[in-house]
Amino acid sequence: MPDNLESFSGRPERAADFLPRTVPVVPPIHHSVTYFLDDQAYKDVQEGGLREHWYGRFRNPGVDLAAREIAELEGAEAGFMTSSGMGAIASTLLALLSAGDRVVAAKQVYGDTHDLLSRDLAAWGFDVRRVDALDLDAWQDEIGAGPTRVVYAETMSNPQLDLTDLAAVADLAHAAGALLVVDNTFATPYAVRPLSLGADAVIHSATKFLNGHSDAIAGVVVGDDDLVTRVQQRVITLGTCLGPYEAYLVWRGLQTFRVRMAQQTATAGALAEALSRRQDVVRVRYPGLGAMVAITVAGGDERAHDVVRRLRVGCEATSLGGVETLVSTPFNSSHFSLTPQQRLAARIDDGMIRISCGLEPTDALVADFVQSLDSTGRSR
Repeated sequence: MPDNLESFSGRPERAADFLPRTVPVVPPIHHSVTYFLDDQAYKDVQEGGLREHWYGRFRNPGVDLAAREIAELEGAEAGFMTSSGMGAIASTLLALLSAGDRVVAAKQVYGDTHDLLSRDLAAWGFDVRRVDALDLDAWQDEIGAGPTRVVYAETMSNPQLDLTDLAAVADLAHAAGALLVVDNTFATPYAVRPLSLGADAVIHSATKFLNGHSDAIAGVVVGDDDLVTRVQQRVITLGTCLGPYEAYLVWRGLQTFRVRMAQQTATAGALAEALSRRQDVVRVRYPGLGAMVAITVAGGDERAHDVVRRLRVGCEATSLGGVETLVSTPFNSSHFSLTPQQRLAARIDDGMIRISCGLEPTDALVADFVQSLDSTGRSR
């Protein structure tokens, strides 16, 4: 230790002496958990602590940057990132609900969202009601059946690709004094911006198309500033905050978001059209939005699993939204926690395959599904 403590070079604030005077093209990753505080900093924290950078669980410059870009994509006033898509869903719902509040949610949702709604929120004392996302009369009846605080839907459901009439459901929710929360992960703001249709909050698993490279788990909620601040407060309490490195990976992915989505959407349309001509594909679900396709093959889940296993271009894997085509069967992945009867009630067919189209050549991906379907057809 030097005698003159003033010159001790180990003091981390000396790092400021080495920061460039010019602005870097690629934003730096701010790994610091905490920040130096002087009298003015303490005052700023006390007057607006949620907006200041003073502790990493509250906010981080790189996390803020990624959230701002996603908010701009969605046409939102503000955004806040979380440790995962489920972290965003849980934090948002818990921020907007009080004990005993009523939630009306679609039946057609991601498997873990189903568990959160039907198992966890119900166990915590919330009144959770479920409706068919396609049935506007059911939405109206259930939302109006009692004081409703939150209405929850997916723009394009996982994995059925059912489209909720967001504008109509938003009107029903607002007439009842409720807030509409929409998971826009599948459609993405490339295809749909739910806030423009009346949603109050939009959630993403940023792990998927926003990041786009299957290398970071993250979530985000966007909306008006007051709502997002409420979610931020809940994230701080629950600890569902996003790390700085994952935020950088999401930011990096956002730089190619529009280009990726244009190609992946074109591939999805071509694949859906090609597979719709096959007799052994009994159903093709593709609403023309985004890069997701769902097909139902003759032969049920057993054959569907065989088809997936014989693909050479498509990858059998959970998740979606990567540069590689990711293919899965809901019965043993995203919705394995549901019984066969529950899956059918949620419009998940026996023999369904969920496809997230990547950036491979379109003709190669189509040929891959053709050879797999042909080979499984001959083997049966």
